[in-house]
This record gives sequence, structure tokens and C-alpha cells, in this order.
Amino acid sequence: MTGPSYSPIELLTRLVGFDTTSYRSNLGLISFIEDYLAQYGIASRLVHNGDGDKAALYATIGPAETRGVALSGHTDVVPVDGQTWTSDPFTLTERDGRLFGRGSSDMKGFIACVLAAVPDLVARRLSVPVHLAFSYDEEVGCLGVRPLIAQLGKNLVQPRLVIVGEPTSMSVVDAHKGPVRWHIEIKGRAAHSSMAPLGVNAIAVAGKLLSELGRIEEGLKRHPRSDRFDPPYATLQVTRINGGTATNIVPVFCRLDFDVRAIPGVDIAAIDTRIRTFAQSECLPEMHAIAPEAGIEIEIANQVPPFGSGANSEAVALALYLAGQNETHAVSYATEAGLFQEAGSPAVVIGPGDIAQAHTADEWIAKDQLETCMAFLGRLADWAERGTA
Repeated sequence: MTGPSYSPIELLTRLVGFDTTSYRSNLGLISFIEDYLAQYGIASRLVHNGDGDKAALYATIGPAETRGVALSGHTDVVPVDGQTWTSDPFTLTERDGRLFGRGSSDMKGFIACVLAAVPDLVARRLSVPVHLAFSYDEEVGCLGVRPLIAQLGKNLVQPRLVIVGEPTSMSVVDAHKGPVRWHIEIKGRAAHSSMAPLGVNAIAVAGKLLSELGRIEEGLKRHPRSDRFDPPYATLQVTRINGGTATNIVPVFCRLDFDVRAIPGVDIAAIDTRIRTFAQSECLPEMHAIAPEAGIEIEIANQVPPFGSGANSEAVALALYLAGQNETHAVSYATEAGLFQEAGSPAVVIGPGDIAQAHTADEWIAKDQLETCMAFLGRLADWAERGTA
């Protein structure tokens, strides 16, 4: 079955034209991809979110029940709100060899290349299948890929390995940090500020917790460390704090959020236990002595595992071979690679575009990055046809 043949730029033009900001539906874009693949006789499986307004897509080219190489990308993009663009962010615009548009680099450029490679993949007699795995809500915590991953090995074929096409300037990345985000809500007791001892000051309690978080941060700077990352340790930052109602009222409520960017080897459970133990032993007894109803709620809001491929990763070996490279890199941003790897599919990160352009006003990808990616995918097709390097 023969379908339409589009260049990567033509496909990127279509993909950028769909406003798939994370707070919007991605179904228009997914429907376009599903229809495009159907014209080549490729069936797609959709995994919807609970509300039914978003979906991840999984499709296989080649032997249907065989574990192959998955090409993974997210379809959502970050907002353009508050940014000043010199052209319409949802209309691909070319200037001086650069293609401007929201998601052009992060990461619709990779998806466009994968779709442009479909005619070649379909024309071959693949020994190793190529799976397409396109997710949603990656930008808000790698949420949309999780229901898809939960179906691997059940309703969907588990990939033998996964290539995550985040923008790495087509360099092979075999490790990245993993963000973990906590919410802490403190409930005290209100009182007139002239009678402060009758109340429990939620902001003052937050101050104690902030001091403990500072001590945890200092410990993370010392251990574990890896010179592959910049900075070479896990970071901890308090990212938001809110509390109080008026200057003459002892504040009854305070909320603070903090974020850890973990490197492989960081014990997230130990950090969580430490802050909970501190709250239980150093804060709550004094609070309850005045206000039995007072409390502290601590919640891990989102966790993306740090990614480390390991020394003998088949995924990394293949990516190096296809890219013609002999060294790997580590990055501080997060991807879906760690989630795939935890689920049993060795992963690697390599894709077109520069992460420095991601999330910026006038986001762009260089045209030659698309060409390099297409060459990489062509070599992948050669390998999949032979079944070996």
C-alpha cells in the first residue's frame, strides 16, 4: 500500500500547525498521524487519558508481534503565553536555514523525521520491526507516556529497545537527571498578632522545614557526585511558597513546593523519609501542644526517574553505531527514557535540535539537523532490514 510522500519540513509544517500546548487536546495531531499511517496500511493503537481528550499512539512497521526498536517522541509543547515571538508560533517559518515554530526543536522535528521515514520503512523487508510511540503531557511530568508503558507486554508489544528523540543535536545521551517534586501544606491556628502565643504560625513552621531542606541540599552537593553532569550533583530548590492573609493575623496556612533534580544513585525515598521524620519529630509536637487540629501534609506530586543506560546497553551501542560516534553524553534535563528503561526496555536519547532552543520565544531547529536525523533513520532502516549491525 502506497501513501503520500512528504519531506520532513512539510510534515513539520503540519505538526507545528497543531496547537498541542499541554493544557490543550492533542487529538487533532494524533488523528493526522493515525490517518497518515493508515494510508500505508499501518494500524495505530491509541491509549487515551481518563478524560478522553488526549491520546498516546503506538504503531508497528514490520513483524507485528516481534520486539523491535521504538522511536519515542512527545506531541505536547510548552505554552507561548508571555513570550514575544517575531512570527506566529504555530506557523512554521523559515529564516536563514532555521525553522521557527513552537515545538520545532522540542520535539516535533524528530516526529516529522520519523513520519518522513515511514515510506522507506514500509518498502523494506524488516527483520526487526520499528515501533512508533508518541505520547502527550511530557512537559508536565512525563504523564502521558505512563499509561502507554503500562500496556507494554500486555496489549502492546514490548520494545526490545527505545530511542527517545529529544533534542540532543544528534549526539548520543546515555544519562540524565530525574526531577522529583514535593508539595507541603502546613495548617496552623489563626490568632490576632497581638496574641501570637495563642496561634500556630504556619509560615514559621515552614521556616523550620526550609532549614532542613537546606541541610539536605548541602548533603546532596557532597554525595553522590558525577562529573558527567553540570552541576555534578543533585540539586534541591524551593520553587514556590505561599501563606498568610494579613499583617495582623498569625498565618494559619502555608504551602511550599520543592524540587530535586536527582542523578543516578540518589535515594529519593531517603529524602522523602527524612523530611517527613523532621516534620513529625521537630515541628508537630510544638504545633499540637497549642492546636491539636494543626498538621503538615507532605506529598510527592510527580517523579521522573533519573536515567542511566548502564555500561553494556544495546540501545546505546546501536545509537553510537547509527550516529557514527564513539562517545556519549549526560544531560541535566529529563526525558521519558528512564520510564521506558524501568519498564524493561533499554533506552537511549538522541534527536535533532538543540535543547537551548526548547521552551524559548522564537524556538527553532536548523534544517541540517533534520537532514542528519533522516540519515540516522536511514541507517536504522538498513540495520532493521539486516537484523544486525
